[in-house]
Amino acid sequence: MADLVSYGNVERDIEQALIALKKGAQLLKYGRKGKPKFCPFRLSNDETSLIWISNGGEKRLKLATVSKIVPGQRTAVFQRYLRPEKDYLSFSLVYSNRKRTLDLICKDKVEAEVWIAGLKALISGQAGRSKIDGWSDGGLSIADSRDLTLSSPTNSSVCASRDFSIVETPSNSNTFPRTSRTENSVSSERSHVASESPNMLVRGPGSDVFRVSVSSVQSSSSHGSAPDDCDALGDVYIWGEVLCDSVVRVGADRNASCVGSRSDVLIPKPLESNVCLDVHHIACGVKHAALVSRQGEVFTWGDASGGRLGHGMGKDVSGPQLIESLAATSVDFVACGEFHTCAVTMTGEIYTWGDGTHCVGLLGHGTDVSHWIPKRISGPLEGLQVASVSCGPWHTALITSTGQLFTFGDGTFGVLGHGDKETVFYPREVESLSGLRTIAVACGVWHAAAIVEVIVTQSSSSISSGKLFTWGDGDKSRLGHGDKESRLKPTCVSALIDHSFHRVACGHSLTVGLTTSGKIYTMGSTVYGQLGNPNADGKLPCLVEDTSLSLSPAIFIFFFHPPVKFLKITKEKTAISKNTTAVTT
Repeated sequence: MADLVSYGNVERDIEQALIALKKGAQLLKYGRKGKPKFCPFRLSNDETSLIWISNGGEKRLKLATVSKIVPGQRTAVFQRYLRPEKDYLSFSLVYSNRKRTLDLICKDKVEAEVWIAGLKALISGQAGRSKIDGWSDGGLSIADSRDLTLSSPTNSSVCASRDFSIVETPSNSNTFPRTSRTENSVSSERSHVASESPNMLVRGPGSDVFRVSVSSVQSSSSHGSAPDDCDALGDVYIWGEVLCDSVVRVGADRNASCVGSRSDVLIPKPLESNVCLDVHHIACGVKHAALVSRQGEVFTWGDASGGRLGHGMGKDVSGPQLIESLAATSVDFVACGEFHTCAVTMTGEIYTWGDGTHCVGLLGHGTDVSHWIPKRISGPLEGLQVASVSCGPWHTALITSTGQLFTFGDGTFGVLGHGDKETVFYPREVESLSGLRTIAVACGVWHAAAIVEVIVTQSSSSISSGKLFTWGDGDKSRLGHGDKESRLKPTCVSALIDHSFHRVACGHSLTVGLTTSGKIYTMGSTVYGQLGNPNADGKLPCLVEDTSLSLSPAIFIFFFHPPVKFLKITKEKTAISKNTTAVTT
């Protein structure tokens, strides 16, 4: 790991590092109790204290009490949840006469270098000598660390409020800007708006510029579960079909070689990444994937052909790589088609990128030009806020915050719902649903489905109910209308008129709907048993027969219409690919 102090212009580099520390960052904090959690950290303006927010209160560590900085995961606190793959991103501050430690993990290598260099300069300046253990301008050396692995975890505690070097004060909402996020499905909904946190450029040797994340956003929830949101790290696990090198690399062994051209993963394995990711949302295409971190950053990896990764180049990426052009934008969620990708910001703007030559209008920019970096869609969406997006291979559908449904792309089989089979170059509102509120949408290959809110009169009262509408290619009875005819406009599935739906998903040859009472209905091909009912003939919607399923309206349904290569488990949520349907509990 490079040391910023060893760069040519030492004073300038340290000054830039201290600026980054004062701006702050989300660091993963280890403690005596509970799991590691993300907390916003920053350096005080007078450069004497390290400040962070934990459990709703502001805490301070006086740097004058710090005796040394220890790179890596060598303290007793780290041993409780040891993560060797993050060792080079980790460091500890030893204080209170070497009895306590503050143990932190940075998001990426650059962030770790900046924090260690800045803190080293401050601590060294106060004592007149270097206090970093096992760290020198030439790199990391093996040092005697017998005094660091303490016998009692209690003695290693960081958050003891009685310690004289930590001061707890009321939380100041102006100190760390906050944002709100909720867990989303593949077709995600945006319901919160947050301010964007700036990013900082720190100049290294020569003319090289590297990026430092200085986001101090603390995750919270509008549903009253703010503490829980920060407690769990959103890890990503993958399994299934893997295209060697060109798609993704799994496991911790960076030197592992692939056998042949393909190496399928049969059990979930952690997604390998060079940065510490706290995943908020993930989406899968056929040969690429994208994720959004809790800090609003977008990472993509996989097959780069056509520009679907958004990095501005045609080189395949084997692990999550930050989309630099979106670094200054706070993104809420992403969606992946086969050839393109969409991202929606916290303010409701939508960006698309990818291969425009496969289908005119696929990106919504009015041309067949491919875009290798994200480009914002304007035109008909100007002044509107996008709330959810779903991508098919050849078309895209989105819902605004007011419930308007827009579609664009290839109109074959009437999949766009505009009453014809014409290609649409820009997002166009589906007129037959104008005036109604669309609450969910899903795209298959050549069909689509939506849940539309309608007013139903029961007895003497009127209530709102979500009805399932389908349109596009009706082959294999995937539309649920009892025939194989195409529908050019959204048509209510009459067989399910008595049910109120909450979520919907589309596969290649089937449609899946989840009711507000927790029942799952499927319609379409029966070839692989994906309808979940051995007695289903596929002609009309059928109920998934499994008495062990006990679902709630909060459930999300995951179904990926093409064969998907990447999946995740995070916070007890699971997704399965290919010709299967998965639900999360």
